[in-house]
Amino acid sequence: MKIFTSTQIKNWDAATIKEQHILSIDLMERAANSCFEWLLRYNFTQRQIHIFCGKGNNGGDGLALARILLGNKITVTVHIIESGKSGTPDFQENLRLLHAITTDIHFIQAESFFPALENNSLIIDALFGTGLSRPTDGIALQTIEFLNKTALPVISLDIPSGLYAEKSTKGNTVISATHTLSFQNYKLAFLFPENELFVGTVHLLNIGLSKDYETRQPAQYELSDIDIIKGIIKPRNKFAHKGNFGHAALVAGSYGMMGAAVLAAASCLRAGTGKLTCIVPSCGYVVIQTSVPEAMCRISGNQFVGIIEDTGSYSAIGIGPGIGVQEETAQMLTKVFSEHPGGLLLDADALNCMAQDEKLFSELPPGTVITPHPKELERLFGFTENDFERLQLAINKAAAHDIYIVLKGHYTAIITPRGKVYFNSTGNAGMAKAGMGDVLTGIITGLMAQQYSLPEAAMLGVYLHGLAGDIAAEKYSQPGMQAGDLINCIPEAWKLLSS
Repeated sequence: MKIFTSTQIKNWDAATIKEQHILSIDLMERAANSCFEWLLRYNFTQRQIHIFCGKGNNGGDGLALARILLGNKITVTVHIIESGKSGTPDFQENLRLLHAITTDIHFIQAESFFPALENNSLIIDALFGTGLSRPTDGIALQTIEFLNKTALPVISLDIPSGLYAEKSTKGNTVISATHTLSFQNYKLAFLFPENELFVGTVHLLNIGLSKDYETRQPAQYELSDIDIIKGIIKPRNKFAHKGNFGHAALVAGSYGMMGAAVLAAASCLRAGTGKLTCIVPSCGYVVIQTSVPEAMCRISGNQFVGIIEDTGSYSAIGIGPGIGVQEETAQMLTKVFSEHPGGLLLDADALNCMAQDEKLFSELPPGTVITPHPKELERLFGFTENDFERLQLAINKAAAHDIYIVLKGHYTAIITPRGKVYFNSTGNAGMAKAGMGDVLTGIITGLMAQQYSLPEAAMLGVYLHGLAGDIAAEKYSQPGMQAGDLINCIPEAWKLLSS
């Protein structure tokens, strides 16, 4: 699913109007009807409905919805922010049509005009749409503050009022929606943690926008869905042998941290690699041989992984889970970088070593995949003020170093060196536990070994990881699931993707 900018969305509307030979107000009617059908489906029409409108097209959506509700004998009260100016043409036309069937329309000019809302009230927010570019002020700001204090359920049309679609809204006053009814596709702002309290649960409503425009219009951001992921998966030849699916290596573990190596190894095998060699310190030899008997094991170092010889034969190498940040670890990374110029994934302590020694970046092979969580990204590249700045920093650094960055989070972002960003749509809060990153390292490394391209391995790996997590949460609950449970659910995730 492409994630368009506000300008692209405006152009998408215009392309639809031209292609389908309709008026802009007809498109507004579609949006209002889709919202009405959603309200019916979830039994919200049993409440006392109050619709709060601005004078833009988002307000026009609200007025059209009010008219449809009234036409279906559902009581609704409309409140319009009085700005002293006329509304957009479509707003004015919907206001004229609404005036013909009701007098329950109120203009809010000051705080004294705020209504008394019943305990069973439902608030529909249609104050501002995606075109908002500056902080709210005056009576609009006061209205948002008033609505947020009511503790009543709020349904925002298209986007919560006050929220910017493509930049941080930190410091602004924004409607705290219970549900957001967005039209056609996600907005970028919906994918960041800083907006969670504003957005609530997002529901996408199809209003029949031009498929041709969506197909031909490029977008920097996309949300991976199951159809995209299924298109990545390579079918297995029935005459294949283990050599056809690559030889992965994992450099992982140290004294007291061998669990990370076990999790990464088990998930790498579940990802489908033909062969796996675990490179661990001698203290972890027995652990690997008994916990993951399907993997081969090489020894380097005693309590920490030391210098590794002959890494050039591996199809892909994942480095980092539980290895520590010793001086010898940085030396090991330098040697691997020089001997293995492609098919590298760095995670966890490998990234922490990089953060401590900037010259390692000059030695980093092009096309390397790194998988930081936000704090690790901060240690690598510096502090950012908000989620949007963090994403842009990652985009800049991916281009500067010619690497792929998998920025982990609820909507994990896969960032390519050319600035394309793929957000992941699977996963849940039960995965916020130790060991989950080690599992992801194993999965992506296993896919890289099978000769998936780097963006394909990252996209498929993150999706598979999240899907297995969703299956595990269903089986064991979000609080009760563990990283090992997720690994055991990878085969079921593969089956779903292969069906």
